[in-house]
Amino acid sequence: MRPQGNLLFVDCQLAGISGDMVIAALLGVGAAERRVLEAMRSVSRHVKGCRGVEVAVNPVRREGFAALRLEVKVRDEEPERRGPELIEAVRASAEALGLGEAARLMAVGAARTMVEAEAKMHGEDPEEVKLHEIGSSDTVADLIGAAAALDALGFFEGFQCYTTPVAVGGGLFRFSHGLLQSPAPITLEILRSRGIPFVGGPVDVELATPTGVAILAAMKPTPVSYYPAMRPRAVGYGAGAKELPAVPNLLRIVLGEGLRPPLRDEIYVLETNLDDATGETIGYSVEKLMERGAKDVSVIPVLGKKGRPGLIVKVLADRAAVSDLARLLIAETGTLGVRVYPCERHVMAREMRPLRVKLGGVEAVVNMKVSSDPEGQTILLKPEYEDLRALAERTGMPLRAVAEEVMAKAKQAGLDRPSAGQEGE
Repeated sequence: MRPQGNLLFVDCQLAGISGDMVIAALLGVGAAERRVLEAMRSVSRHVKGCRGVEVAVNPVRREGFAALRLEVKVRDEEPERRGPELIEAVRASAEALGLGEAARLMAVGAARTMVEAEAKMHGEDPEEVKLHEIGSSDTVADLIGAAAALDALGFFEGFQCYTTPVAVGGGLFRFSHGLLQSPAPITLEILRSRGIPFVGGPVDVELATPTGVAILAAMKPTPVSYYPAMRPRAVGYGAGAKELPAVPNLLRIVLGEGLRPPLRDEIYVLETNLDDATGETIGYSVEKLMERGAKDVSVIPVLGKKGRPGLIVKVLADRAAVSDLARLLIAETGTLGVRVYPCERHVMAREMRPLRVKLGGVEAVVNMKVSSDPEGQTILLKPEYEDLRALAERTGMPLRAVAEEVMAKAKQAGLDRPSAGQEGE
């Protein structure tokens, strides 16, 4: 498999995600610590009522695993803020730091996502909604810190991003609005509105915070259940504040190089053993199977029980054709049963390209099968047999000679190159 570019994988399926965990994990994969921490401290100059932001990163262990723990302490004098105030504080902080445009948009977008979710939960206008927990200065610090860390890693320069389903925990917890179940309503709304999958558990604790899922949403990840093909370069673990029972409270982020896998599809294999069918029956059955939609049919000689010679008929088919082909195989061969099982196969992309040729005074169009790898490089170029046969009969030339002439003209026309022309002389 060939390299496909830089990749960032956010693995939050074990202990969820929070803003401080994201930043700590990004520091673990190589984001410039001094730059990120200074960016977070600077927000106090742009948040009304904030008298200071203290940030520290320390190595910790969670259930025996080493990680980084980011601690943020703010001195806030404002009891509450409104939605526009939070967004403006993030925007002003990002601009003052000189973050790249994409990083600024990411931070402001995350803030706006949180404000809109809070407004919807309370049935209020985003321009008027009062913020409680998410209106704190440490929210601004987390959003700016995450944007600065991603900017330092070059994330906005074409990285691919993936995420697992977010573990949201479970049970009940208490906050400014009283007793609530996990996930919190604003967290759930962000996950819903941005199409990010989540899963409950594995402990009865709030694991996913609004800031964490808003940052994740702003990274525009592709949700997956498993890691994509990749070559890892760095792994970072960001620790949560709490010690969880029998679960490492860690967010894992993997930085690496994506690998382009072969194209895959699923086919079905139908098999049956025969030891009493005539050659004519087998030949006729193969023809009928191909006519009814089989992708391929093979007949394999075997030695069966009691030393009797026999055959295995193996059919490749799409799922939709399985039942019809199984009935046909039973009816035509008289077999008592057909084995059916799914099979994944790696395939090359294939298309038909018409090639206009002139041989022996005869003009015709020969369809060329062009197979290419995931990078678009041509792997196989082959003329359609029926077209070659028809041209050989019309010209009186041997089939072999016709095939050689057609292949030469196809290469001359550039059909063995990506996006080649389709006409030959």
